[in-house]
Order: sequence, then C-alpha cells, then structure tokens
Amino acid sequence: MKNKGYMKIVVPIVSLLLAFLIGSLAIISVGQNPIVAYSYLFTGALGNIGSLGETLVKATPLIFTGLAATFAYRCNLFNLGAEGQFIMGSIGSVWFAIKFGNSLPPFISILVSLLIGAICGGLWGFIPGLLKSFLSLNEMIITILLNYIATLFMSYLFSGPLMEANIPQTAAVAESLKLPKFLPGTRVHIGIFIAIILAAILYYFLFNTTAGFKLRAVGLNQEASLVNGFNVKKYMFFSFIISGAIAGLGGAIELHGAQFRLMAGYGEEFGFDGVAIALIGQLNPIGTVIVAFLFAILRTGANTMQIATGIPTTVVGIIQALVIIFVVAGTTLVNQGSISSFLKNRKRGEAKC
Repeated sequence: MKNKGYMKIVVPIVSLLLAFLIGSLAIISVGQNPIVAYSYLFTGALGNIGSLGETLVKATPLIFTGLAATFAYRCNLFNLGAEGQFIMGSIGSVWFAIKFGNSLPPFISILVSLLIGAICGGLWGFIPGLLKSFLSLNEMIITILLNYIATLFMSYLFSGPLMEANIPQTAAVAESLKLPKFLPGTRVHIGIFIAIILAAILYYFLFNTTAGFKLRAVGLNQEASLVNGFNVKKYMFFSFIISGAIAGLGGAIELHGAQFRLMAGYGEEFGFDGVAIALIGQLNPIGTVIVAFLFAILRTGANTMQIATGIPTTVVGIIQALVIIFVVAGTTLVNQGSISSFLKNRKRGEAKC
C-alpha cells in the first residue's frame, strides 16, 4: 500500500518528463531548440504578473471540470459530460443575470446566479445519474450526447431568444455582477479561491467522512458494498448530481469572472480536459488543482512559444496527450502490481547473483 501511494506521485512526474522529452523530438524535427522553446513556454505563462494572472484565469474552469470528473470517478462513474454541465450552468447563470440581475443588490444577485448555475449543472447531471443508477445505461454515451445537446441549446439561445441586437451572442453581464478582481493589472478574479476552497472541501468529504468513505467503497467494489448494506444506486445517483453541480458552478464562475457572455466556442474543451486532469491528478482533489494549473501553463505559454519560435501550438497538444497516455498506462501497471513485481523479481535476481 505504501508503494502504491508513493507511485501515485512518481507516475505523473515521470509521465510529464517523458512527454516533454518526446515533445522535444517534435520541436527538433521543425528545426528548433527544445530548451529555448520550453523557456518561452514557461516565461509566457509565468514570466510576469500579467502572464501569471492569465494562467490563473485559465486554470479556474479547468479546476472545476477536473473536480467534477474526480468526484464521479471516485464512485467508478465516467462523467464525460462536464462540458455540457459547465455550459448549462453558464446558461442558467446568464439568463438570471440578464433578466433579473439588476432587481437585487449586486452581491445577492451574484450569489443567486452562481447557485442557479450549480443547480442547472446538477440537473444536467441528474439525467445520466438516473439512467445509469436505475436503468444501467452506459453513462459515457449518455453524457457525450448531452454535451452536444447543451452546446446546440446554447447556440439556439445566443442566436435567438437571448441574442444581443443582431450579433450571435448574449448581452454581457452587468458590470456590477462581475466577480471582483484581486490582482491589479490582470483578469484574475475570486473564482480561483472558490475553486481551491471547493477542492479542499471535496478532499475532506472524500477522505474524512463516513459518506465519502462509502462513496469510494461503492466505486472500488459495488458487490462488496451491497453485501455491507450500502445503497449503491443512491451513491451513484448522488455522485452524478454533485459532479454536475460542480461543473455547473464552474460555468457560472467563468461567465461572471472571465467571459461575461455566451457565444460560439464558449466552454469548448474544458470538459474533456477536466477528465484528463482528474486522471493525471490521481483522482485526488488537491492533485487535480495542481494538474489544472499545469494545463493552464501549457495553454497560456503555447501562444508565446509559437510567436517567439514559430513552433505550432499543436506541440503542446501532443505533450498533453502523451502525459495522459503515460499516466493511464503507469497507473494501470501500479494497480496491477506489475511494477512492484518487476522490482521484486529484479532484486531477487541480483541477490542470487
């Protein structure tokens, strides 16, 4: 058990190093120096207050979708619908902000809008949760299809009922309803603190409460959980709703903190990146925060690297994909005991020699 805990830290680090190493080969193939390219990558993301602020802004929605995936995965549920839940949370939030935001004091309006976002995301998670828990339908297919529905519904709204003038986008939320910023000269808003606090709460719930233990037990072995009297269907259902609510809250915070309106392309890739972040973070809320920040560094720094060296941003996408592949492969080997068995056999061989 101790070895597995140790390997959960080692595997992501080694995977990251291998991914950057292979990424270096792609950089060399286009005639550039990997060291120079990576220096521009990290300088573009962390080199000054402005770039650091942009990295934190990009990390915020990734933390929420990563946490959403983490919570569902802990119950052995594959929530691939965080993007749709994120979008539905944004839709509920922008609808309230446009229609009723000015009828209440700003602070109250923001709180209500964020709550509505979480509720809308939770309701979007309710659908696959119900179908999976009580009808045993494949949650991966359902959540992916719901992503398309949410995206098309958003497109209908900003091209129709909520369209601003004749421009395919919604009106921006009022200035008084934007989340407060705390780092002068940047777009960083308090949403990053909400994300980190939520991660701490989820960590405490999962690893320090009875309900969290039961939820993880259901994820590890449903049959054993049933034998011990756990209501498996209830925990699966509950996990999907909470997972959706987390993503929906992230959508509402992104709306009020960074993007302020719905338009084409809103929310793209946040959901699937969240799944990758959850896996690389070893399904740990704290690890998820760290990996989301790393992904934000790659996203922010990629443009600087391209401008300075001419290396396409797709190289960053290659690195991200390689990290995911290596982490999944490494984690699988650890869980199956292949690595530890290999090391034990090697030690025995050395002892015989």
